[in-house]
Amino acid sequence: MMSIDFLLTTLIIVVSPGTGVLFTMATGLSRGPRASVVAAFGCTLGIVPHMAAAILGLAALLHTSALAFQTFKYLGVAYLLYMAWMTLKEHGALKVEKEVGARSATQVIVSAVLINILNPKLSIFFFAFLPQFVSPAEPDPLLRMSELSGVFMALTFVVFVGYGLFAAAIRNHVISRPQVLTWMRRSFAGAFALLGAKLAFADR
Repeated sequence: MMSIDFLLTTLIIVVSPGTGVLFTMATGLSRGPRASVVAAFGCTLGIVPHMAAAILGLAALLHTSALAFQTFKYLGVAYLLYMAWMTLKEHGALKVEKEVGARSATQVIVSAVLINILNPKLSIFFFAFLPQFVSPAEPDPLLRMSELSGVFMALTFVVFVGYGLFAAAIRNHVISRPQVLTWMRRSFAGAFALLGAKLAFADR
């Protein structure tokens, strides 16, 4: 049975705006509701490697190895700055499209997965977060952590879909006004850049 503390903590973490929320909302604004759900799925999928690392103890490597942490961190920073530049140049997350085909859906998923995979803080976060909700008397701690991870991912997907659908709902109001779209594009590009800067100065 899931504890209320775990569910509330997870909900607070998931609802808090971050790179995944930003990307999902940008996708909803630029490509519509269907694409926003695809983005939410991709962001959720990007959590899997970090949770697997936490469950298997691999996140300890990032915590103890400065080289491993710095390598992942700066790859993440570079990708976020790339997202900022592409968004500003109208080729990234806020590139407005009428329809989302199979190819662009794949691109959305790949971009969403990379955003989360290239953030070493996620692995360390789950390494510290999940064990707190596993009792020392638990007969199968790995199974328990896997169950908690599944609930975390489910809540992530639901909340991100909500963000994406909200953004998609106001899509027509945004794209029909060029000045608003330009302002939104610059705002999202700036947000990606700020998140990249925040990650650059992050410690283990």
